Amino acid sequence: LSPQEHGLDFQRLLDASAYKETFRQDMIRWGEEKRHADPGFFCRAAVEGAVQPVWVVSDTRRLSDVEWFRDVYGDVVQTVRVVAAEETRKRRNWVFVTGVDDAESECGLDQGVAFDWVITNDGDELALGEQLETLLQSLHRSL
Repeated sequence: LSPQEHGLDFQRLLDASAYKETFRQDMIRWGEEKRHADPGFFCRAAVEGAVQPVWVVSDTRRLSDVEWFRDVYGDVVQTVRVVAAEETRKRRNWVFVTGVDDAESECGLDQGVAFDWVITNDGDELALGEQLETLLQSLHRSL
């Protein structure tokens, strides 16, 4: 279910609203159909026209996404996983939905990926800042 193809309000799909939840399973199904036909469909769309020396591709969801970037860009790819405790996620109004939150689109990278970086975001701004600064320093050194 593509927002453009179906006249959906793109901005409202970006938040955690009931509007998004109404269409979430249909969007997942649409994405799965696209990936099944062409595993690199969304990866190529993410990098189309990119010319910066460093890019951040956020929200990859599947092992095939990580594999595509590693195959195309090799050793320059740095994978970063951001984690938060379930308690923290619940404080942020996350509610587990069976059939959605246990689908590959939500947990496809929970196993099978050796991340280069794991960042913890449990609400401690100082700790988060320190982790991000370490990551940024490493990226600057590799330029």
